[in-house]
Amino acid sequence: MIKQNMEDQIKKYKEIARQARVKVIELIWKAQTSHVGSNLSSIDILTVIYSIANIDKDLKEDRDRIVISKGWVAASVYYFLAEKGIIPKEDLETYCKEGSEYIGLVEPYVRGIEAAGGSMGFGLPFGVGFALAKKIKKEKGKVFVLMSDGEMQTGTTWESALIVAHNKLNNLFVIVDFNGLQAMGKVKEILNIEPLKDKWTAFGWEVREIDGHNFEEIEKSLTSPSEKPVVIIAKTIKGKGVSFMEGENVWHYKAPSDEEYQRALKELESNG
Repeated sequence: MIKQNMEDQIKKYKEIARQARVKVIELIWKAQTSHVGSNLSSIDILTVIYSIANIDKDLKEDRDRIVISKGWVAASVYYFLAEKGIIPKEDLETYCKEGSEYIGLVEPYVRGIEAAGGSMGFGLPFGVGFALAKKIKKEKGKVFVLMSDGEMQTGTTWESALIVAHNKLNNLFVIVDFNGLQAMGKVKEILNIEPLKDKWTAFGWEVREIDGHNFEEIEKSLTSPSEKPVVIIAKTIKGKGVSFMEGENVWHYKAPSDEEYQRALKELESNG
């Protein structure tokens, strides 16, 4: 029975993620903006986070907190906020248009966005503050922070990691979207961060390594309790879900042409 329930849940996750990819690519194509590859990399992770997190349209004070440090996946985050009724679905049509508050980086003036993201290394410090505040107030709930692998190169990440371990913030879950690519090339060639697991372990964290497109592994990694703060190293594929975008770093900044959009849409619809 448990196995069947998980199989059913995985099917739901797959369809939620497929629909998210369809809409996110549409938003980026219409706006002719960037970061489609990064959005597709994170969507499976975001699908699970927004499904399991205690967050609804009322945004109650004791809710779980979701911090998007890799804020350039804004299109995906707006999509999930709209699906949860936190922002109006029609607002998505203003994405990156002149005068819209829905820009290509997450900003806290958008309802449901907990903190500004996009400047590398900013998200985890916000997460530390939220998690520590919950501990002080004896408030229930978790804090989820989605980071990029490129952010593992920044000093604020490791300063925050020390603070978290020192304060035993086991209500904090960091998810590293490890697709191996950043704006200007391969992560390992720009500033090698490996062995990443050993680094986080040395800082006093529990490390969970998963396939960032395996919904069962994602869910388990985010829901299994720990006495320590948890970092999840999620191995992903940039551009996941669209074959000609997968692993191609040109899609960090390139916007889809009309023809490329139609190719991507046809591919995603055929997987439905």
